[in-house]
Amino acid sequence: MSKQTENMINENLYNEISVLIQKSRKKVVQSVNWTMVITYWEIGKRIVEEEQHGENRAENGRFLIKMLSEKLTREFGKGFTQTNLRYMRQFFKSFQFVTHCVIHYHGRIIAF
Repeated sequence: MSKQTENMINENLYNEISVLIQKSRKKVVQSVNWTMVITYWEIGKRIVEEEQHGENRAENGRFLIKMLSEKLTREFGKGFTQTNLRYMRQFFKSFQFVTHCVIHYHGRIIAF
């Protein structure tokens, strides 16, 4: 086999593999994003449910979010500020009646 043919085959192989890797990475990012959306909804749900058990909801809610924020930030780092936890709570409250959702996402069916 000539050097030119060998280089062409290697280049074609490289390009095919490169496309596979790029597609795979894109799918991973999409999957992680979807998982985070579901996780934030679940966090918001648990905060709302916990708040509803308290007598003084407003006071209990502020204290709960403050304590959760401190502990979660200590263990998991950035992303769990009091503001973000309030956003997660509001996210759940905005979509709390979504108990089962089926979505067609890039040709796949995703349910939660």
